[in-house]
Amino acid sequence: MNLVRFFAVHAIILTPLLLSACQTTTAGGAVGAKRSQFMLISSAELEQTAAQSYTKMKTDAAGKGELNKDHAMLLRVQAIAKRIEPQTSVFRADAPGWKWEVNVLSSNQLNAFCMPGGKIMFYSGLISQLRLSDDEIAIVMGHEISHALREHSREQVSQALAAQTAISLGTALLGLGGGSADLANSGYQALIATKFSRTDESEADTIGLELTARAGYDPRAGISLWKKMMQASEGGGRPPEFLSTHPAEANRVEQIESLLPTVIPLYETAHRNE
Repeated sequence: MNLVRFFAVHAIILTPLLLSACQTTTAGGAVGAKRSQFMLISSAELEQTAAQSYTKMKTDAAGKGELNKDHAMLLRVQAIAKRIEPQTSVFRADAPGWKWEVNVLSSNQLNAFCMPGGKIMFYSGLISQLRLSDDEIAIVMGHEISHALREHSREQVSQALAAQTAISLGTALLGLGGGSADLANSGYQALIATKFSRTDESEADTIGLELTARAGYDPRAGISLWKKMMQASEGGGRPPEFLSTHPAEANRVEQIESLLPTVIPLYETAHRNE
């Protein structure tokens, strides 16, 4: 079976699921970041799994003496998070009430993440090696928190679940062997999964910039942050973990510049209200 025929079957099988599972997780905010999302699993399921994974990661890191080793850095990151967390209400009314947690892992990796439900982890290398300012840390944090607000992990798990279901059903209905299923799965990964990942990253950049500005951190720091990222990528011969499957850094700078007229007034208002 060729891929055209397979994806035709794929579309037929998925259509009822798409119609029943489409929703949106956030309001659009000033930046207008709102779209319909495909969700098959509940938030509670993923948040429970995320909390367990986060706890295990902390336990493992603590056992190695790598959890919150730099107390000053921890306090710095937690202070920034404390200012950003209340701003999440602009996009989700329930988010300020999440069980937020912020920790720092001693590692040379240039990485950070926010798990579903507000579990944040920064890698010390991201801050120390790139010599990030508070504004730049806020840009990273706003971006990672945005992934949690938009429930990108839940969306991607749902997409993968639907794809695997369609692949299994499609191959069974058409009497195909495992080789065809493997081919179809590869086609899905190449044509769909990467696209969704880049879409998620651009969306997190957009929402994160507004969160940063509303918290009183300069959104223009996004430009200096990504320039540092580009330099780190060029100097190391491979992109940092933080850039994995992300849009090109130059494109991100252009996106930030296009959003500045919208978010700078929010930043200025936050400063006037301090």
